[in-house]
Amino acid sequence: MICYYNHLVVPPVVVVGVRFSIAKPSLLRAQNPMASDLSSDSSVFRRVSSSSPNRRRDLVFVVNPRGANGRTDKEWKKLLPFLQSRLGSDCNICESLTSGPSHAIDITREAIKEGADAVIAVGGDGTLHEVVNGFFWDGKPVANQKTEAVHSTALGLIPLGTGSDFARTLGWKNDPCEAIERIAKGVRSRIDVGVISREGEGSHYFINVADIHLSAKAGYYASRYKKFGNLCYVIGALQAFMGHRNQDLRIKVNEGEWKTCSQVTALCVGNAKYFGGGMKITPNADPCSGSFEVVILQDFKWYDFLLKLHKLYNGTHLSVNNVTSRNVYTIEVDDISGSGDIFIQSDGEYLGFLPRKLSILPAAIEMIC
Repeated sequence: MICYYNHLVVPPVVVVGVRFSIAKPSLLRAQNPMASDLSSDSSVFRRVSSSSPNRRRDLVFVVNPRGANGRTDKEWKKLLPFLQSRLGSDCNICESLTSGPSHAIDITREAIKEGADAVIAVGGDGTLHEVVNGFFWDGKPVANQKTEAVHSTALGLIPLGTGSDFARTLGWKNDPCEAIERIAKGVRSRIDVGVISREGEGSHYFINVADIHLSAKAGYYASRYKKFGNLCYVIGALQAFMGHRNQDLRIKVNEGEWKTCSQVTALCVGNAKYFGGGMKITPNADPCSGSFEVVILQDFKWYDFLLKLHKLYNGTHLSVNNVTSRNVYTIEVDDISGSGDIFIQSDGEYLGFLPRKLSILPAAIEMIC
C-alpha cells in the first residue's frame, strides 16, 4: 500500500510482523488486521512512561536498496533475521526503503517528529548524509513532537555502501553485525555537524568532509561510475584532471579578513578524516572536537598526485610542500576570477559552485557509538 503525504509518494514502512504506511497526522499506522493489539489510529512510535523498566525503543532503519549497485538491499535482507533476533525483544523495529534522492531526509524528519529513539542509516556515506540532513529543517534542528519523550532522537549507522568513509574515522569495521551490537547497547555520544550556507539559499549539512575544486569535481564524476565500486573514485579523478586549472581563491577564516590563497588545487574541510573511498585527507579532524580541520593543496600538478598518492591515503601528506592545515570554526570561500565553475561537494554529494560559507555546529547530534 502506498499513501500520498503532502504530495509526496512514500513507500511502506515495515515493522517486524506488521506493515505500516505514512499518513497524516501520525507517521506510521498499522495496516495488518491480524494485529489486534494495534489500532489503525495509533502511532508505531507509541511511548510508555519513562519510569517503565520495559520501555521498548523505537528504531527506524532507513535503507537505500539501490546502494552499492543493489548490494545494500541483498545484504540488508540477509541481515534482517539477526537484527530481529538481537533487537526484536527490546525494540520496535521499523524499516523504511528509500525510493529516490532526498527521500531519506523526509523519512528522518517525520521519524524524529514522531519521537523515534533512533534513526539508523543503512548504506553508504550518501545515505548517512541524507539522514543527517533530515535532523534539520529551515536552519534548525527538527523537534520531537512527543512531549513524553525521554531523550532526543539519536543517529545510528550500519555501513553497507561503497564508501563508508565516516565509519573509518570512528574506527569501525565494515561489519553490519558489529553495528547491530552497538545499536543494541545504545551508548550515545555528541558529535559535531558542519553546515554550508549561501546567501539566498537554504542551509545544507554534512558530517564527514566538504571539499572544493579538483576533489569535488572528481567526486562529481565518480558518482557516475558507482557500478565500478571503489574504482569509481579513480575514474572520477582521471576525468576531473582533464582540463583542470589551479585557481586563486578568496578565503575568510573565523570571521576575520579576506585573504587570497593562490593556485588552489583542492580545499578540504574535514569534520572527519576520510573521503573518496579511504583517502585520509584531513588526518587530524575529530567529529567531537568542536572545530574543522581545513587542508589546502596548492599548485599541484597531475604527476604530484601520482607521486604523493600514497601519502594522501595514509594521512602523511601534511609534510608535503604546498600543503597546509589549520583548525577553524568557520570558513568562507569564493572564486576570485568570477568564473562560477569551482565545484563544491559534501560527503560526496554535489552541491554546485562557490561561493559558500562553512560553519561547525558543535555537539549537534547524538550518535549511537
